[in-house]
Amino acid sequence: MSTNLEAKKVVVEEIKNKIKSAKSVAFVDYHGLTVDVDFKMRKAFRENGSEYKVYKNRLILRALNDLGITGCDKFLEGNTAVAFSNTDETSAPKIVMETVVSSKKMQVKFGVIDGKVIGATEVEALAKLPSKETLIAMLLGTLQAPARNMVYVLSAPARGLAVAMNAIATK
Repeated sequence: MSTNLEAKKVVVEEIKNKIKSAKSVAFVDYHGLTVDVDFKMRKAFRENGSEYKVYKNRLILRALNDLGITGCDKFLEGNTAVAFSNTDETSAPKIVMETVVSSKKMQVKFGVIDGKVIGATEVEALAKLPSKETLIAMLLGTLQAPARNMVYVLSAPARGLAVAMNAIATK
């Protein structure tokens, strides 16, 4: 076998491993992106524990087909970069969407979550979700609200008595 074919097989295996280990994957068209915007975006990916790589469409398609993810060949035309979200489902799509909005050059093609293909609108919706930490804080606040309200209601008579006593004392 030729060394070129072996190198391509290694890249396909790399793509497959990254897709399998990622929580979510976003595929984007990066045509027209400036070097400065690309540098800032890659820095944001590194800071969030995500990864952004450019691969050949045929190699991406081969990796997706090997994983049993089909129906992506219609999206894999032109320039394609892949954003792997390794820490949570929303970090890479958020960075991608921030870049799409700020640069107006990049465009989301599709995404993959748990081996299922999602469209560009689902990737955008995923990017709008709050982070895991924010969702946990919101849930805890919701769970604490009934207990806090009960304490407030139960302390109302004592608080009313204290206000009345203070009013009598000041007269």
